[in-house]
Amino acid sequence: MHGIIGKTHKIDPQELVRIVLKSLPAVLLGTLLNILDGVSYGMIIFPESGVFAGLGGMGVSMFFVSTVVAQLVYCLGGSSFAGANGSMMIEVVPFFHILASTIARDIGGEYPKEIIATTIAAFVLSSVLTGLTFFLLGYLRLGVLIGFFPRHILVGCIGGVGVFLILTGLTVSTRLSSDALDPPTLETLRYFILNTHALAQWVPPLILAVLLRVITMRWKHQLVFPIYFMIIPVVFYVVVAAAQLNLGSLRRDGWLFDMAKGTGGSEDKWYGFHSYLDLGLIQFTPLWTTLPIQFALHVSHHSSVSLDVDIDTNKELLSHGYSNILAGLLGTVPNYLVYVNTLLFYRVGGGTRIAGFLLAVATFILLMIGTGPIAYIPVMVVSALIFVLGIDLVKEALWDTRHRVSRMEYITIVSIMVTMTAWDFVIGVLFGIIVSCFFFVVQNSQRRSIRACYAGESAISTVRRPAAHRAYIREVSKQTRVLRLQGFLFFGTITHVEETLRNIVEDAPWRRNPVRFVVVDLSLVVGVDMSAAEAFVRVQRLLAAKGVVLVFCGVTADSPCGKALSSVGILQEPSVELFETLNDAMEWTENAYLRAWFRAQKSWTTPITLPGRRDTTLSFDEALTGSPRQMQLRDVGERTIAGAEFLDKDSENSSEPYNTLLNAFSSYHDVDQNTFKQIAPYFERFTFSDGFVLWENNDTPDGLYIIESGILRASYKFAEHSPVIEESMVSGTLAGELSALSGMPRNARVVVEQQAVLWKLSLENMRRLEAERPHLAQIFVQLVLKAAKVDTDILLAALATR
Repeated sequence: MHGIIGKTHKIDPQELVRIVLKSLPAVLLGTLLNILDGVSYGMIIFPESGVFAGLGGMGVSMFFVSTVVAQLVYCLGGSSFAGANGSMMIEVVPFFHILASTIARDIGGEYPKEIIATTIAAFVLSSVLTGLTFFLLGYLRLGVLIGFFPRHILVGCIGGVGVFLILTGLTVSTRLSSDALDPPTLETLRYFILNTHALAQWVPPLILAVLLRVITMRWKHQLVFPIYFMIIPVVFYVVVAAAQLNLGSLRRDGWLFDMAKGTGGSEDKWYGFHSYLDLGLIQFTPLWTTLPIQFALHVSHHSSVSLDVDIDTNKELLSHGYSNILAGLLGTVPNYLVYVNTLLFYRVGGGTRIAGFLLAVATFILLMIGTGPIAYIPVMVVSALIFVLGIDLVKEALWDTRHRVSRMEYITIVSIMVTMTAWDFVIGVLFGIIVSCFFFVVQNSQRRSIRACYAGESAISTVRRPAAHRAYIREVSKQTRVLRLQGFLFFGTITHVEETLRNIVEDAPWRRNPVRFVVVDLSLVVGVDMSAAEAFVRVQRLLAAKGVVLVFCGVTADSPCGKALSSVGILQEPSVELFETLNDAMEWTENAYLRAWFRAQKSWTTPITLPGRRDTTLSFDEALTGSPRQMQLRDVGERTIAGAEFLDKDSENSSEPYNTLLNAFSSYHDVDQNTFKQIAPYFERFTFSDGFVLWENNDTPDGLYIIESGILRASYKFAEHSPVIEESMVSGTLAGELSALSGMPRNARVVVEQQAVLWKLSLENMRRLEAERPHLAQIFVQLVLKAAKVDTDILLAALATR
C-alpha cells in the first residue's frame, strides 16, 4: 500500500492551515461540480421506466460513493496529479441502460427485486472487470496499447453517447420514461413538437445549454460554468416566489423532482442500494448474457482515460485499477479521473494532495446528507447539464474532427453514431470495428505497393568489369525487369503487383521487349500474407511457361517474407532464385548473360573468373539463334565483346603485364600498343591466396593494382548507420587507383575473394615513371582516371537505385 499512497512528509501545522485555507476555493468549486454531475448523471444511471422508475436517488448515491473512492485513491498518491478529481464514468451510462433493459427482459417484469439485484450486480461486475483490465495494463507496463485502438472508433462512440445524452435530456425534461425515444415513434415526436406543456419543459433547458456554449466562446474563465448553473435555480425560485406557485403542483407537473420515500432502499439512506444486493436474488444466467455488452463498455472505458498530457500512463492505469476494484467491492459503478475538472481545480489553487483529500471529505459529507435535497432542484438544471454534455460530445465527434480525419474515418464516426442511436450501443461498437477494418483494407489497397519498375540496364551491379563486358551487359540487361515492392503485401495490394507482372509477358509488350529475368526486390516489404504468396505462385507458372526466371531478392529464406514464400513452395521451383540483396541478384543475372555468350562461342571456360554464386543449372541454348532474346545476345556480343581485344595467354603475342594492360585500357582510348609495352616494366607481379587482405580502410596507399586473374572484393562503410557496400573486381580492372593517385587514405577494405594474380605499380615506380617518361606518365594517368570515373559512376548509379 505504501507504493499506492506514496511517500509521507511531515508538515508544519501552520503550513497545513495555510494550505487548507488556500485550497478552500478549489474545494468549493470541486464540490459544486460534483453536485452538478451527481444530480445530472447519477439520476440517469437507471432507466426511468419499468421496475427502475424512481431509482434516480439510488443512482445519485452510487455516483457519490464511486466518486469518493476515486478521489481518495488519487489524492493518496495513486495519480501523478496531486489535485486529481475523480468521478463516476459518465460515458458508460448508455451501456448501463442496455444492461438494465436486457436483464429486465430476460428475467421478466414480475420479478422486480431479482431484476434490480441482478442489474446492480452487472454494474459491480463492470467495475471489477474495468479495474482488473486497467490494473493488468498498468502492472505489465502496457499502457501504450491504449493508443493502438483506432481513435476514430472511440470518437464515434463518444458521439453516440452524446446523442444518447441529448435524447435523455429530452426525456428527463418532459419526465417521460427513458425508453420513450427508443426508438422514437410518430406519436412521441408529435408530443415533443405539438404539446405546449412538453415544449415549455424541454425548450428552455436546451436554450440554456446552447446559451452557455455561446457565453463560453466569448468568456473562457473556469468559473463561468459553475456560476451559470448556480444562477439558474436562483432565477427559478425568484419566479416561483413572484408568481406564488405551489411547489407540490410544480412537482406534479414535472418542474421539480419527485423523490418518493423508499425508492433508494432502506428508507433512502446513502448505503440503501446495498440492501438490493442479495446473492439469493441475483440471476446469474441473465448476468452471463450481458458479457458482450460488458465488452463494448470496456471499449468506452479506453476512450475515457485517454489524456492529452505527458504523464506516466502505466501509473494512471494502476490507480484506475485500484479505484475501480474498490468501487466494485463497495457495490458501485466504475470511475475515472476527470481531466477537465482537475484542470479547473488546479487553476483555483487545488494543486495539492491536501486539496484533493478535502474534496473527498466534502463529497462524503454530500453523500451522508442523502438525496432529500434533490427534490428541490429544478428539473431544467439537470436537463440543461445533460444537454450541455451531450452537445459537447456530439460537437467533439462531428465538428472538431471535420478537418482532422480522412473522409473514410469521418464516415466511420458518423456511421457508429447512427448505428448506436438507431439500433444499439453494442451493435454500434461492433459495427464501427467492422467498418474500420473494411476501410483499412480499402485504404491500404489504394497505396502503391510497387515502388519502382524499370529495366535491368538501370540497375547494373557494382562489379568492376572490363569495359567490353560492361557494354555487353548494359544492352542485354534490357531483358531483365526489376520490380521493387514496398509495404505489406496482402490480398488488397497484391492485385496490382500481379497485374504488372502479367503485363510483362503479355503478347504486345513481349514482342517489343522479351524478358529473360524478372527481379522482385522485397527489401522494403514488411510482410507477405498467404494470398500474396499464392499470387506469386500463379505469376511464376506464367513466367516459367515463357522461359522467364523469377528472382526474389532483399529477403532470406528464414525471414518472415522468405518463410511466407516458402510456405507455398515457390522458392523450391526450378526457375526461381533467391538472393539477399538486389546487387547480388543483378550480379547473378549479368554473369548468366556473360556465360551464355562465351558458351555460344564454344568457350566452355569463361576467359575471366566471374564473382558471386556459381550456378551451373541455368543455361541458355548453346547457339544464340532462333528466339528474339537469343538473337539479341548474339548481336550485342558481336558488337561489344567480340570486337574487344582480349588476348589469350597462349597467343604468341601474349606477354604480361602487356596483355592485362591492354584488356584494362584499350576500350577507353585509342592508344598505340607500344605505349603499353613501354609502361609494362614499371609493374611488379604478385600472387595472393584466398582471404588475403590487401588493405584496410584508412590505410596509407602503397600503389595501384591491375588484376590479371582472380577476384577482389571491396567493402565500403560510409557511415556507422549505413550498410556495408560490396564491390567485386574481376580481371582486367583496376584496384586502389584513386587513393594511389591522390595520396589519400584508402576508403575501403579489400580482400582477395579468389586466388588472384595482380600487377602493382608502386608509388616509387610511379614517381620513376613520371621522371623518366613524363609524357607516358601523363597518358597513363589519363587512362587510369577514365577507368576510375566509369567505375565510380557505376558504383554511384548502383547506390542510387538501391
